[in-house]
Amino acid sequence: MSGRLLRLICTATVAVQAALVPVPATAAPDPQRSVSQLLTDLQRLYRETEQATEAYNATEEKLKERRADARRLERDLARARTALHDSRRAAGRLARQQYQGSTDISPYVRLLLARDPQHALEEGHVIGQLARERARTLRRFTTGERRADTLARRARSALNEQVALARQQEKQRDDVRARLAGVEEMISSLSGDQLAALAAFERDGIAKAQDRMMASGALSGSRAPSAEGERAVRYAVDQLGKPYVWGAQGPRAYDCSGLTSQAWDHAGKPIPRTSQEQWARLRHVPLSALRPGDLVVYFPEATHVALYLGGGMVVQAPRPGAHVKVSPIAANPVLGAVRPDPRGKPLGRYAPPRLPASALHGSNEGYASAAAPATSAR
Repeated sequence: MSGRLLRLICTATVAVQAALVPVPATAAPDPQRSVSQLLTDLQRLYRETEQATEAYNATEEKLKERRADARRLERDLARARTALHDSRRAAGRLARQQYQGSTDISPYVRLLLARDPQHALEEGHVIGQLARERARTLRRFTTGERRADTLARRARSALNEQVALARQQEKQRDDVRARLAGVEEMISSLSGDQLAALAAFERDGIAKAQDRMMASGALSGSRAPSAEGERAVRYAVDQLGKPYVWGAQGPRAYDCSGLTSQAWDHAGKPIPRTSQEQWARLRHVPLSALRPGDLVVYFPEATHVALYLGGGMVVQAPRPGAHVKVSPIAANPVLGAVRPDPRGKPLGRYAPPRLPASALHGSNEGYASAAAPATSAR
């Protein structure tokens, strides 16, 4: 995007209704200014929607982890209770044996009265072994009780966390839907001419931003990906044309980080699910060192991500209403780049995947129906 657009995005936005209010003929508005205001408002709505989507995705990942923890704890608790049941039975047998043998002569007296002291000593050794076995049984019983109690508390805690996360996710889902409704309301309020002007204005801004980036030398030279990076690139290219759906990670639809995480998962190197976690946990690389397969992260909050193809282009799931497509790297304000496989060696020979003729077709802006399909609801 142009520097002018970036400054507009960062400034306070004007309500779309204000942009559409007619003014007296004596004070005709600047058409360019009106379009820029509309674009600023719409970009803000999309950005807020993507922030809400990534928050929802992060909660979904936590919920998956808690569900896995709960299942594991339930299995451990079941085993601990079985072991405790066996220990109780063993302890019961010991109690009965001790009660039945409580009137026996002590081993010491038996040794003094024995005609064969050696036999008595051997018998005493056996009795000592039995006593030690009894002590071990009691220790196992006591330890088993403590372990079962601990696991039961942890299982209850995991269940409580799971319930809390499910409620949080439900609120975040409603937040995403409300923000998407705001996008839909704004788009539906615009005329065909306004939408066309809006799309053309943003395309022009993206083209200028791309020209500046390429001319600046920030992207220097071409590099080959690693073997894993090549697989990630080819997977992402295979998804071209599939719709953006918030919270989706394939195979029929994707959101931005759903596409990048699945591309690297299919390359054999799982990475975090959300764009914020990808930015926080993966190795940062300068734009001058970009190679195909690296991830380009956008906006100060790291709320959007795309996969680098090379030549200053990325493949991305842009936003609601759009489809997975190839876009200029400067289609959004770049925060930086990360490399999922920093130890991966570049291939000696690399042939980029052939892109279909429609790879660049379609809107980077997503000016279409923004409603989330029913399949996005969890």
